[in-house]
Amino acid sequence: MDGSRIAVLGLLAMLVFWMVGAYNRLVGLRNAIGAAWAQVDEQLQRRRQLLQPLVDILRPELAEEPTALDALSGALMQVQAAADAVRARPVSAAHLAALVTAEQVLGSALARVLALLEHHPTLRDSLPPVAEALKALQELEPRLAFARQLFNDAAQAYNEAARQFPTRLLTHLFGFGTAGRL
Repeated sequence: MDGSRIAVLGLLAMLVFWMVGAYNRLVGLRNAIGAAWAQVDEQLQRRRQLLQPLVDILRPELAEEPTALDALSGALMQVQAAADAVRARPVSAAHLAALVTAEQVLGSALARVLALLEHHPTLRDSLPPVAEALKALQELEPRLAFARQLFNDAAQAYNEAARQFPTRLLTHLFGFGTAGRL
């Protein structure tokens, strides 16, 4: 073999090694997004496990305001459906946008129920499960915020790696898209 063929083969070998390394890095970063989503999903499940029994306990007590509790139940189902979609594909910006919207609806519905509880202070004091659920919700929110931050950090790391040249050339070749954020 002459020197030019060896040089070409050496360059091709370097290109292949770079492509494999860049591909594996993107896969690792995408997997980190999935792992971070698992933490968010766990906190969302805990919140749902706190809120659904709370709705059931309050339904007979707040019979004059069934729409507030129905809105909260509907919002919980909407968040669950959106979380299920994200679980299937945690990098999808569209699924994450749907989850963010569902979370906003849930926040509004929960605020309305909490306002009703403020108007009925004896209700909170006379039903220990209500006070316990509200306390548990307050304790859960910082953990959920932390899990969201970890997810957003993982998505940002993936997006930055996918946008860097020359790795950006591989994102289109192998179908790596842009990750959404919460």
